[in-house]
Amino acid sequence: MFSDRTGWNLQPNRFSRALARQRSSGRRLHDLTASNPTGVGLRYDQTKILRALSSPAALAYDPQPKGLLSAREAVSAYYRSRSGASAELPAPDPEQIILTASTSEAYTYVFRLLCNRGDEVLVPRPSYPLFQFLADLQDVRLVAFDLVYDHGWEVDFHSLERCLSPRSRAVILVSPNNPTGSYVHPQEARRLNEICLQRGIALIGDEVFLDYAVDGELRASLALNEGALTFTLSGLSKISGLPQMKLAWLIVSGGSDERQKEALARLEVIADTYLSHNTPTQLAAPALLETRHEFQRQLRGRLCANLAELDRQLAAGGACSRLLIEGGWYAILRVPSTQPDEELAIRMLEERQVLVHPGHFYDFHSEGYLVVSLIPPEEEFACGTRELLGFIADAS
Repeated sequence: MFSDRTGWNLQPNRFSRALARQRSSGRRLHDLTASNPTGVGLRYDQTKILRALSSPAALAYDPQPKGLLSAREAVSAYYRSRSGASAELPAPDPEQIILTASTSEAYTYVFRLLCNRGDEVLVPRPSYPLFQFLADLQDVRLVAFDLVYDHGWEVDFHSLERCLSPRSRAVILVSPNNPTGSYVHPQEARRLNEICLQRGIALIGDEVFLDYAVDGELRASLALNEGALTFTLSGLSKISGLPQMKLAWLIVSGGSDERQKEALARLEVIADTYLSHNTPTQLAAPALLETRHEFQRQLRGRLCANLAELDRQLAAGGACSRLLIEGGWYAILRVPSTQPDEELAIRMLEERQVLVHPGHFYDFHSEGYLVVSLIPPEEEFACGTRELLGFIADAS
């Protein structure tokens, strides 16, 4: 009765079962996997947000496939402000922007635009596991190329070029990557543009964590990439910490003028078929994007404090260390690989009530990696980290 594309194994794995038991026990859980910004004690400007959602214009239905112009102009203004807040500086033309309900939906649009059944999209490894589900639903085959670590992460171009085939349609770049926290560096972007132009394939840039550089320096966006045909994805979920508002976008740039116009025309038909973005949030987009300044100030402070606390505890000695990160909300811990990462994470959950993600969730090549979030409340993070490192010390 059901399609092959949804034939996933839906049985809970050992880790999920252990977590369910822990939560049902009523014991306190030190959650070092928190990813929901609305649930970690940050302050939001409730008055401004709720007022923005109460426009009388929201009572009228005015379907626009690309999204309301006022919302697309607000997105364009966000990119202009990132480059210096000058009206003369470049920013994406609102006509290059298509609004979606989420970045997942934006991926869906791009996959449907570029790929026939069985075509291939290259995706970095390690990376977020959501990609496989998105690809399955669109009958797309993912092919993983490697990120390698040597005092920092970088694209393994030998691996990437080995992955290319006549069925390759796009290369996904996540900047900064989740969970490695590595940005796509300018020299990497240049080489990727060269490869994609030579092969006639597209770049897909996922930049949801772009604003969260550890050093506080702004990183360039692919939204104005002039090389290969490029689709840049982001949204309110991470920029303003508002995942519940369900507003994201994709921006088309690069390629020849003719190819770019054709991509936009086809995407507009896809968007017109779904019309998934809602009017109240679109009308509120300028105000919701404006709230990012205070939200990001708070979250950057949280990230810096928790990273400093992690480093302080690691400096006390032990068998655990962390890998270099450049941005994002996560840190990767290197731990002794005396047992599978999943087994280690389950034991830590059951014996110390500490929740972390094992590295294999993100397709790490080998055992010996745990991934922790840097956005939990500071006291909770410090306590959970002490328990984590204490467990590692005892188990070593």
